[in-house]
Amino acid sequence: MESEQAILAFAALAQSTRLDVFRLLIEHEPHGLPAGEVARRLAVPHNTMSTHLAVLTRAGLIGAERQSRTIIYRANLDAVRAIAGFLVKDCCRGRPEVCEPLVSELSPCCSKTFAAKEAADD
Repeated sequence: MESEQAILAFAALAQSTRLDVFRLLIEHEPHGLPAGEVARRLAVPHNTMSTHLAVLTRAGLIGAERQSRTIIYRANLDAVRAIAGFLVKDCCRGRPEVCEPLVSELSPCCSKTFAAKEAADD
């Protein structure tokens, strides 16, 4: 990820409603949520929500897909990965123990979610 793209992403997330939208969409991966449902859950007027969704889309943090008359928004997990990678790219400088606490902090949420999903699929 280039610095300019990272700055655009961070600027988009530097507003409380957009941060809430992004986190809500992360929670609802991989199915996403319709725009109206996002607005309802966050108690934001639809026209205001449209503006926030547009900013997040331009920053590459979310994507939209039309399904009939509904637009479904989803978090762009590749962008999440790129932002995280951008932030910690040079964190350890050859000393992995420096970044280990960060990796450990992220691993449990993903491991539990993945294990629960696998159990549900069985």
